[in-house]
Amino acid sequence: MNKLKKRIFPLYLILFLLVPIGAYSNVYFEDFPVGANPKIVGKKLSERFLLSKHHLYGDRGIHYAEVCTWYGALRFAEQINDKELITSLRNRFELLFYLEKDLLPPPIHVDQNMFGCLPLRFYKITKDKRYLDLGLLYADSQWELPQNALPEEKKWHDKGYSWQTRLWIDDMYMITIVQSEAYYATGNKKYINRAAKEMTMYLDELQHSNGLFYHAPDVPYYWARGDGWMAVGMTELLASLPQTDINRQRIMEGYLLMMNNLKKFINKDGLWNQLIDQSDFWTETSGSAMFLYSMIIGVQNGWLDMDEYAPIIRRAWLSLCNYINDEAFVTEVCIGTGKENSKQYYRDRPRIAGDFHGQAPFLWCAYALLNIGE
Repeated sequence: MNKLKKRIFPLYLILFLLVPIGAYSNVYFEDFPVGANPKIVGKKLSERFLLSKHHLYGDRGIHYAEVCTWYGALRFAEQINDKELITSLRNRFELLFYLEKDLLPPPIHVDQNMFGCLPLRFYKITKDKRYLDLGLLYADSQWELPQNALPEEKKWHDKGYSWQTRLWIDDMYMITIVQSEAYYATGNKKYINRAAKEMTMYLDELQHSNGLFYHAPDVPYYWARGDGWMAVGMTELLASLPQTDINRQRIMEGYLLMMNNLKKFINKDGLWNQLIDQSDFWTETSGSAMFLYSMIIGVQNGWLDMDEYAPIIRRAWLSLCNYINDEAFVTEVCIGTGKENSKQYYRDRPRIAGDFHGQAPFLWCAYALLNIGE
């Protein structure tokens, strides 16, 4: 009997080793603790969103951070096929056609124009042409030069870029998300092609050899949420971009350069700091969630190696869920931050709970994890 066992054990071992390691990698996306179950987390954050007041620009309509959260809750509802949640999210939007029409942001700035991604996503679900018309107004006006355009805006327009170009790193989510959704809604390649051209230019102008981006050319600091916008912008664009697009390879190079270098700056919590490369800074959750989302989508699409990134993803998600309080507010979110050439400025930025800048990427991660776990 002992001889038989000795002969059988190596056989099982050989069979185990012959199975591709990737076949076991999905265990990283299963059996989450209740507090980190993506379906439970996503539902909780979506319900919190529905109880929230609008976040406004003052007299310039709904803030982009609310749009990002609303969009995330809608994508989550689609992922779990929760028709009741979709209806609730849509009912909130319906008011913008009537009683709250004055809250629609004017299409005069990159931050306001990204609102268009939301009605375009609702159009995908409902096929209600009102949503399509409203969404395309924002997507099209991003490339239609206004009569009162400034010389700098006209210069970008004449080169074939959006007149809203600023070479600010958050632009590369604000522009690409609305153009990608316009492409999905219409099938018209002009939307995705011009977004890809824009992204390629931003990468050539702003990405450093370490894959990261300064908050601004004259502010030499790698601010987490700023870099997060670039990360998710590349991610969403690559997920939409046809394989034959002439800019795809360049964007993929930029994406992989960033993802591979972000691994080097993971902190003791499995996340990223307010200034990415400063080990003595505090963990910032909104930027961390954006990086995590980009890695999840990368693994899902085969751009990143499953066995290399799956452990990073699981650890980061479990850690991030510790930052959700009993009110379903994400904590340790850096307040809205303009550029400042001072390291101390970034260290001292207030941290708040429940800000939409943090709620949004957590929702993105929740639906992405559910998708990759299938």
